[in-house]
Amino acid sequence: MTSVSPDRFEALVAEALDGLPQWVLERMENVDVTIEAHPPPGEPNLLGRYEGIPLTRRGSNYAGVLPDRIALFRSTIQRASSNDVDLRERVRHTVVHEIAHFFGISDDRMREMDRY
Repeated sequence: MTSVSPDRFEALVAEALDGLPQWVLERMENVDVTIEAHPPPGEPNLLGRYEGIPLTRRGSNYAGVLPDRIALFRSTIQRASSNDVDLRERVRHTVVHEIAHFFGISDDRMREMDRY
């Protein structure tokens, strides 16, 4: 387990977001990225969660809705990390994973892509 201060964790998340390709950042409208101390009850191993309407499901009448939300769970990500380098990579991977959901990519498809 690697433990860092909440401020340091936030800096790692900001670094991961800043490292995304420009075309991804340009498409991320109406999305809030938040950091929570712990995952929801009953899901102790959850690293992150995307809640919202993926881009692939938005129609022409998509307007006036609350922002989509990407939540990162600090305690779980830290617990899964063995050192500072691993923590940085796990934060980056979780950010990319949840943003992939925003783009409409399922967990099954991501696992399939990881095989290559």
